[in-house]
Amino acid sequence: MTDWTTADIPSLSGKTVVVTGATGGLGYETVLALAGAGAIVILTGRNDAKGLRAIEGICAQFPNALIAYEHLDLASLASVADFARRFAASNDQLDLLVNNAGVMALPKRLETEDGFEMQLGTNYLGHYALTARLLPQLRRVKGPRIVNLSSLAHRTGAIHFDDLQSQRSYRPWRAYCQSKLAMLMFSLELQRRSDAAGWGLRSVAAHPGYARTDLIPNGPGTNSFQSRVSRWLQPFISQSAAEGALPTLFAATSPAAEPGGYYGPNWFYELKGPPVEARIMPRAKDFASAAKLWDVSATLTGVSFDAIAAAA
Repeated sequence: MTDWTTADIPSLSGKTVVVTGATGGLGYETVLALAGAGAIVILTGRNDAKGLRAIEGICAQFPNALIAYEHLDLASLASVADFARRFAASNDQLDLLVNNAGVMALPKRLETEDGFEMQLGTNYLGHYALTARLLPQLRRVKGPRIVNLSSLAHRTGAIHFDDLQSQRSYRPWRAYCQSKLAMLMFSLELQRRSDAAGWGLRSVAAHPGYARTDLIPNGPGTNSFQSRVSRWLQPFISQSAAEGALPTLFAATSPAAEPGGYYGPNWFYELKGPPVEARIMPRAKDFASAAKLWDVSATLTGVSFDAIAAAA
């Protein structure tokens, strides 16, 4: 597995895929590889102009790509519900959902349309609701996969149930680490609940290591201490967006990707390199906290996996 590349992706002909946050960076590279393998790919984003440019770029490399763009804003539960309705109206099934979209370390506390802290709402709660709403289509195929993007930042994260929305105290990196820990906990809990309820899902998490994307300049900004240090160290410890997408692609397509697994780069501190099994911190394995987070998420979003599964 340590030399795994996109050349190892099996044929995805006939497979339907949804990738969030796919107009640039890791999401774009993920879609590019999946489309190249023959999948029917729906790339989503909140900037329609960027979405159309992404389509053009992918089709320039793969003229026969089966690809479409759909508007989806993970910071709006109404947008999530609207996308799910549109998808269900034109697709009976979904083979792969890649929950990739995210924002990082926003300098000021912002809120989503629904009043959630922006990082928690975009990175986690929107994906929780989206996955639940797409559950009927996922369950109509054999072995559907959900890939959830976490981060090395989960290692220092904690779920602050007493201030989940960072209303009393907002610190950009603390909020980001919480959101990425939540994504990993969600991925593991989703597999446990699928196994218990017989949903038949394969939930897998991944992280890109330190990939060179627009996430840092669009988050903490170019003048932050973290950004200045990152720019100085980049040539030594980072990798391209295409290389950073490899753990996601492994989780999404490899027969060796385990249900409930977590994959990242193989180099020092999992910063770069081909995909291997990644380290999961003990907090992410706290079953009681994961169950509590799941219940809180259902209450906050008004979306219940169990209710959707029962109605399907």
